[in-house]
Amino acid sequence: MNKISATILAYNEEKHIGACLESLRGVADEIIVVDSGSTDHTVEICEKFGCRVSTRKFDGFGAQRQYATSLTTHQYILSIDADELLSPALQESIKKLKDDGFGHRVYSISRLNFYCGIPVRRCGWYPDRQIRLFDKRYANWNLRDVSETVIFRDSVRPEFIDGDILHHRCDTREQYERVVASHAAMKAKVLSVRDENISVVSPFIHGLKAFWHSFVREGGIFEGKVGREISMQSYRSELLAYTTARKLKAGNGQSKDDRK
Repeated sequence: MNKISATILAYNEEKHIGACLESLRGVADEIIVVDSGSTDHTVEICEKFGCRVSTRKFDGFGAQRQYATSLTTHQYILSIDADELLSPALQESIKKLKDDGFGHRVYSISRLNFYCGIPVRRCGWYPDRQIRLFDKRYANWNLRDVSETVIFRDSVRPEFIDGDILHHRCDTREQYERVVASHAAMKAKVLSVRDENISVVSPFIHGLKAFWHSFVREGGIFEGKVGREISMQSYRSELLAYTTARKLKAGNGQSKDDRK
């Protein structure tokens, strides 16, 4: 039988980590948890479950995932987060792959996202396909702070497998707003070092595009109140990212002038 190393990123996830770990029972032969300094019982729960826990300061999702991969023993890596779990169908699909042998180097999996406990199938949130199962000899994470992805050679073709990763994005609207603000801040840093100019109206234009994409093109309008809230947060995310990036660019320009 083939073996799998599961990697998990965690930070103050005592509410979800237990279900995450339970969903890996019988699927993962090794579980590596990279914790970003939790102050709740996250680490304690992981240790009781038999996970190998490493504490590392968070410096971006890509770098954190790649570090977790570097700690693994087995060839195939299953990467999930502490607020995610495997659906029963996905568990069976992966077990079958282990029994039959992996015929591919990279596998694609659908992710079903939950907003305050409600599954969302529109707004661009589903099927939200992710590369989360891969042979680490042929694929690995890029080092982006946000929108990190598994990278591999063009000759490699991901194989889709049945089942979903169930992702509990937030328990409350306020929690999601904090996540949006955090991700926007990371995106702003990336945008601020690009050569392209960010005009006064750019944040609003990108915000409106994000809202239109989520609410209209991706059918958020049919999700009722949840769809409106998610689409408004998409607007807010882009507005914050580009507004902050513009300020960072202005600050960097000022610093350069001061050094002349």
